[in-house]
Amino acid sequence: MDFPKYLLGDNSDFPTAIFIVHTEFPRFIINLENDEVEWLEEFDQHDQKELEAETENYINEATAFYDREIARYEDD
Repeated sequence: MDFPKYLLGDNSDFPTAIFIVHTEFPRFIINLENDEVEWLEEFDQHDQKELEAETENYINEATAFYDREIARYEDD
C-alpha cells in the first residue's frame, strides 16, 4: 500500500493536539501543539547527527503540509 508522505491526524483523547505523521524515512509523528516529535525509527550514532541537522527542516515541512491542508478545507 502506498501512503502520502504526510498524514494529518487527531484524537479525541488529545482535543487540542494536531498530529502530523511522516510516513517516509525517518518516520515520525509531530504534535504541532507543542512541536514534540516521536521518532518511529531506531538510529545509530551516524544517523543521529544527520537527524539533528535535519529536524528543523522536517518540522517546517510538516507545518507547511498542515497549513496547505487547512487552506484547502477553507477553500471548499
